[in-house]
Amino acid sequence: MPASEGNGKSSTPRSQKGARTRARLLQAAKEIFEEDGFLEARISDIAERAGLSHGSFYHYFDSKEEVFREVAEAVEDQLSAPLAGVILDESSHAPPQERIRQALRLNLESYRREAKIIGVIEQMARYDKQVNAVRMARHQHSSAQVAASIRDLQRHGLADADLDPKLAAAALGAMTTRFSEMWLVQGAVSCSFDKAVDQLARLFVNALGLSEEPAGEHRRSKAG
Repeated sequence: MPASEGNGKSSTPRSQKGARTRARLLQAAKEIFEEDGFLEARISDIAERAGLSHGSFYHYFDSKEEVFREVAEAVEDQLSAPLAGVILDESSHAPPQERIRQALRLNLESYRREAKIIGVIEQMARYDKQVNAVRMARHQHSSAQVAASIRDLQRHGLADADLDPKLAAAALGAMTTRFSEMWLVQGAVSCSFDKAVDQLARLFVNALGLSEEPAGEHRRSKAG
């Protein structure tokens, strides 16, 4: 459910100026939450960062919780984008191994770019039911898409036919999310970006029973 539903404020301001002002507030809120965390962040600081008066904030949001939920939802959307844009791209002729690798690279790039706010979202999801509900809905949607992709690979004889697509998708998604958090937010893992992409891609490929055929070899075999 969009954060603004049920509070009397429109999530899409009628004027272009209103839309720009709302976007400024969201960006300012994201920056303040990254710098101060949720508990220490103040609405007055968000308004000041956006170049607005304290009272102007309340023309667009009812509370700090509401603006945080919308920031969190936007970040979750950004992290899930590579799935639909790469792995599930029906127009792509790249082999599944290559699409998995590219999607993981884009996902990790987004995660690295947004690591500060993701750390705050991770903390808030434990206490804010609405933030957690949005995250769970995104996870379930993404997991269902990956499961459908696995079934398609199985139908074409490319993935392990004995795998349960739903369980495999849930496990791989949990692995990627937890690894990203431990590496990019908690700093508990030390490795280069390229190695992280390579190792995660190998785990995906091996778990699904796909062959680790280099992309160049794939193209040459098709050309021959």
